Amino acid sequence: MSAHTPSISETRQNAHLTFKQNQHQGRHGWLRLTPAYSVTLVSQVLAGAKYAAKVLDPFSGTGTTALCAAYLGLSGTGLEINPFLVWFSTVKGRRFKPTVISRARELASKTVSLSLSDHSPKCEPPPIHNINRWWNSPELGFLCKLKSAIHSTTDEASDERDLLLVAFCRTLIKLSNAAFNHQSMSFKDKDRTPSLFELSSDSSNAKLFLNEVRAVLSGASDNPLTVSDIVAGDARHPAQFLDDKYDILITSPPYPNRISYIRELRPYMYWLGYLSSGRDAGEYDWQAIGGTWGIATSRLSEWKPSHDSYKPTSLKCAVDEISRPINRNGEVLGRYVAKYFEDIWHHISDIVNVLSKNAEVHYIVGNSTFYGTLLPVEEIYKDMLEKAGFHDVQIIRLRKRNSKTELFEFDVTGRKDQPKRNSTVRETRRRVSSR
Repeated sequence: MSAHTPSISETRQNAHLTFKQNQHQGRHGWLRLTPAYSVTLVSQVLAGAKYAAKVLDPFSGTGTTALCAAYLGLSGTGLEINPFLVWFSTVKGRRFKPTVISRARELASKTVSLSLSDHSPKCEPPPIHNINRWWNSPELGFLCKLKSAIHSTTDEASDERDLLLVAFCRTLIKLSNAAFNHQSMSFKDKDRTPSLFELSSDSSNAKLFLNEVRAVLSGASDNPLTVSDIVAGDARHPAQFLDDKYDILITSPPYPNRISYIRELRPYMYWLGYLSSGRDAGEYDWQAIGGTWGIATSRLSEWKPSHDSYKPTSLKCAVDEISRPINRNGEVLGRYVAKYFEDIWHHISDIVNVLSKNAEVHYIVGNSTFYGTLLPVEEIYKDMLEKAGFHDVQIIRLRKRNSKTELFEFDVTGRKDQPKRNSTVRETRRRVSSR
């Protein structure tokens, strides 16, 4: 029995299934990460899985899945390799007492007063290459004073410091020259003279920070029913880091489109001390699945595929087409695609070890094009899941991704063991595909 798959003409962009839906959803809107999916999508899947008590997201990102589960009173677990995202999503999933909220509000006022003092301490700016492209001098100076003030007024590893640092992250990106008018990130035009209304001062920047504190504390006041658990670890080998069994997996792995999480997360990671050089950023990108940036790109030319990885025919054909000599950089991009799916195969072949009997999986993925070659990501995931022993694997087209008619987002879903008739997985598919 196949779920209804909308035709190309039926499928809309459905922005409510993307990160845009999260921007005004309390804690879910604390930090923008372009590849993130929406609270709505996770909620729809969980609504059709009443039996699922333990929820897993092995590519946790900002912790959307685990936090959604926690608000429903379920056990939500995320696995994430990026240390900044582990910290951020852990803070995002905590329960905060009213006394913590009140204390954080008081400390925010003290922090601002200290940062505006003539004798305010000032930390060194982070070692970001070409940092003046990111921030103009007044904003950069204020951020250095603000970060130092936060550390001076709060205790290390306290809830209050973590909440103020989340507000600091929101402030530093709003004061930056970064422009999110692209699927990843670009920079605003700095060649023009700013207008009178665009000129900033420490006072106006401090007001911006206090506004961000209010937004963060408003979300922090709305506690989930349970505390989610974010585990630091590599999704290629989930059984090495997770020692429980999960009833449902909802995740959105990085897409094979070379868009790096590191590039978008770079400012936060430098300011909070998770990065100290461009080489570190490249190392994180090489460890992750998906995007390539810096040294990770150069390493692709030396990478060799293993012999024990499953390679569906559709994948082999796509890699051959992408790697054709007529395509500039085709060989390295072919290696990129091959490595991406080798990593995904390692993940899929191991994830069965942390799933309970009859566990349901949902992989939210998007297809890609390289040199006019369509990479059928959803079909490759389906083949790999079936190869790993999953049953009733089906593909649901969720939304149209952009103006290119061939690019879509899909839910590739199945069950670990042979499902019973009228299984919950079919009901979940019906709910998701009909909205």
